[in-house]
Amino acid sequence: MTRGQPLILASSSPYRRAVLKRLGLGFHWRSPDIDESSLPGEAPDDLVRRLSEAKAAAVAGKYSEGLVIGSDQVAVLGGRIIGKPADHDDALGQLRAASGAVTVLHCGIAVLNAATGRMQSAVEHVEVECRELADDDIEHYLATDAPYDCCGSLKVEGMGISLLRRVRSDDPNAITGLPVIRLLGMLREEGFSLP
Repeated sequence: MTRGQPLILASSSPYRRAVLKRLGLGFHWRSPDIDESSLPGEAPDDLVRRLSEAKAAAVAGKYSEGLVIGSDQVAVLGGRIIGKPADHDDALGQLRAASGAVTVLHCGIAVLNAATGRMQSAVEHVEVECRELADDDIEHYLATDAPYDCCGSLKVEGMGISLLRRVRSDDPNAITGLPVIRLLGMLREEGFSLP
């Protein structure tokens, strides 16, 4: 596959689109419209890998060629999976629980070649340690960034970064839900021309 053939992002996330735009990759995007519920007893890594693959497959069915990118992310705090907050009170609770603690973000990535059916997938991890947070800090952040569409209520693209003590990951972009280093390797495996 050459760079001129379609690259399709199976996501409605503006954050993932922004990452691909920064890379200068031409792409289309389409919402995968799948059920993102976890299965009983499903481990976080299994969940994000399954959903990433399902998103890519749902969108790939609409194309005869192209590389379709699927990605999913969940946060694990205190051994419990947390997703996007339902509302302000949920976000407040998530951030109170994250205060002084380490949250592990599990980020799945999949690339499906629509022409051949070949699927590649992987999971990357990001450890995010929040500093001790006062309710005033949390309320100011929620009013400023409104992170209600972000896993674990952490929107690091804005004021959310001020809540953190440290971030540890092999891929700094994975924190936004799209592990770019792994993605670019998968695209190269498919012969996609990259700089």
